[in-house]
Parts: sequence; structure tokens; C-alpha cells
Amino acid sequence: MGTRAERYDTVIIGAGAAGMMCAAHALRGSGRVLVIDHARAPGEKIRISGGGRCNFTNLHAGAENFLSANPHFAKSALSRYTQHDFVALVDRHGIAWHEKTLGQLFCDGSSKEIIALLLDEMAGAELRLGTSVDTIARHGDGFRLGVSGGDVLARHLVVACGGKSIPKMGATGFGYAIARQFGLDVTETRAGLVPFTLDPAMKAQMAPLAGVAVPARAACNGAAFDEAVLITHRGLSGPAILQISSYWREGEEVVLSLLAQEDLLGAFKQRRRTEGRRQVQTVLAELLPRRLAEYLAGTHGITDRLGDCSDKRLGEIVAHLTRWPLRPAGTEGYRTAEVTLGGVATTGLDARSMEARRVPGLFFIGEVVDVTGWLGGYNFQWAWSSGWAAGTAIAARG
Repeated sequence: MGTRAERYDTVIIGAGAAGMMCAAHALRGSGRVLVIDHARAPGEKIRISGGGRCNFTNLHAGAENFLSANPHFAKSALSRYTQHDFVALVDRHGIAWHEKTLGQLFCDGSSKEIIALLLDEMAGAELRLGTSVDTIARHGDGFRLGVSGGDVLARHLVVACGGKSIPKMGATGFGYAIARQFGLDVTETRAGLVPFTLDPAMKAQMAPLAGVAVPARAACNGAAFDEAVLITHRGLSGPAILQISSYWREGEEVVLSLLAQEDLLGAFKQRRRTEGRRQVQTVLAELLPRRLAEYLAGTHGITDRLGDCSDKRLGEIVAHLTRWPLRPAGTEGYRTAEVTLGGVATTGLDARSMEARRVPGLFFIGEVVDVTGWLGGYNFQWAWSSGWAAGTAIAARG
């Protein structure tokens, strides 16, 4: 005879954004809900996000802002629970917020307000923190979990334990192991939204530029992002770099276009007419951070006076600025990655409910799924939308 186990309608592994959102909506059915996490506090990634103010969604969120082997998979959940739905929830809880650039929404106060919102919404669910899940097995029409503190039975099991990013916060590949155990495919996983590293020679060459930030367009594999690039003592970072890192593969070049929004050739021609005696490098230092202007002038042998430059020469100088190829040595990996690319293959999941097609009652939501958003609140929106999709599907079963 097996040990006595507590019975729940739904057990959710992971007390992060997706897991808590799912619990809030699963509760609207008639069963007991248990949320388990090995962390000592819920919503730890929420707490540290957005510099402590949580970039909780993006006004422009749509399926086109996500990477997946199936780019259409996210459409169902994102269209049925939108960024406007979550903003309405934030407003109902009286949380003040503001919009930054590019549709990014942040709390005026603290990210802890979003955690408190979720805990309030899922009041009525049982939350067990500091609890490990040691075994999972099919049990009749449901599941039996061996957890620290005793076994539990569940009619529905929701895997919301995230990806591998930021292991110091307890991130592991546990969700992928559960998927494989039940016969679901897992696509290749890698670090996303992550800084680049440079090889030793390039790092030494660019060392004097550490701390320089500049507006630029970063492009790779047909994708391009216009935001800031930050040169660090390890390599390249900043929003444009984090964005393009999700599209980059080892060995490939990333092309930077400095001042991509400017008509540089037109600006140089205008200055040639009025400031022909000035050195091109001096003018560059007015358009770019001085250290970067000096570096580029030295690297490309730009010693000309403006008045001595032909249209062709000005075009060459502009080309150096607008097509600066860099070949990263790699990335900083999961240690600093904001997300994990890849994950549980969407081919095995129902897009409306997030339920495994061949394993009734088993759901995967949030970052563990092969759906990865851009930087800027998109990944939180996927957590809210996928958590809502699974939670409402479970609640509808009573």
C-alpha cells in the first residue's frame, strides 16, 4: 500500500509570473489548487526585473515580437488575454505605472506591487515554498508527485518552472526533463537577451572604450534593432545588443550602424561647405562619444580635413560608421541571460489551452515553452497570456 497523498484538482510547479497567473484563474473552477516552488519567496524574477520596477508588459505586444519554431503558436493566447487586459488588472489593484520608450510599461513604485497583485489574485490557492518535486508519475487519470513533505495527487499538472536563465536564482532545466519524461519534444535551448563577449585580441583593442554607450542599429540574420549599444570590459551589451543576441548564432557577425537614424552623408556634405578646415575626427567627436570617435578614426585611418574629402571619401567614412562588423566570441550565457530561447516544442501543445496533446491534464506555460519574447515586457506578457490560457481551460472543467 502506498503512502497517503493529499488530493488537489491542480498542482502548479513554479511560483513565478506564469504559475501565479495560472493559479489565479484555475481557482475559478471548483477544485483545490497547490503551487509549489523550491525558492524561498514567490516571483523572484519579477522582483529583480526592470531595475526593481518590473517592465510588466508592452503596449505593442503581438506574436511578431516572439521567437519560436512555430511563430504562429503564441497568437491564440496573446490575442485572448492581451496587454490591455493586464493593464486593466494593474489599474484595478491601484498600482501606478508609466510608459518608457517603445511601449514599455513599468511600475512607478516597486516590482513587489506586481507580486502582491498576483498573490492577492491567487488567494485561496495553497502556496508551498522551499519545496522540491522529487518524482512525477501518471496516477489514474491524473498525476502523483513525490514532494518534500509528502506525496500529492493532481488531476491537472501545470509546469511553470521557467528556463535555465539566471541559475543563481535557482533556474534549472527541470521543466524540460518533465516534458521529455512524458514524451514531449524539447527544442534546442540557449541563452537569449544576453550580452556578447569578445575574443581576447578584440577585447584588448576595445578596452579603452569600456563604459561608452551610443545609439546604434544592431543587425544579424535579417533582424535589426535601433537602441543603445554599451561597450563593457567584457564585450558588448545594451538594449540593441540584448535584442539581437536572440537572433545570433555562434561564429556569425553582428553589424552595427552608428547614428542609424541620421543622414550622416548629408550632414558631412553640409559641414564641408561651412567648416571645410576642420578635421573629420573633430566633427565625429561631436556626433559620437569622443573615445569612440578617436577609436574609429584611428582604426580606419581617418586623418582628413572635411574640405579635402571628395563625395566618394565622405561615403567611405560614412560606410565605416554605418557598417561596423563585429564578430562576438560568444555570450555571457545563462548567468546573465534574461531568458532561455527554445524549450518545450509547441508541436506537442494545444495553442488554446497549453495542454499536452498526448498527455491529458499536463500543461506547460511561460518560459519553459519554445516561445521567447523581445526585450521590453514581452516575456511577462507571454507569462500572463499563457498562464491565463491554461488557468481558464482548467477552470472550465469544473
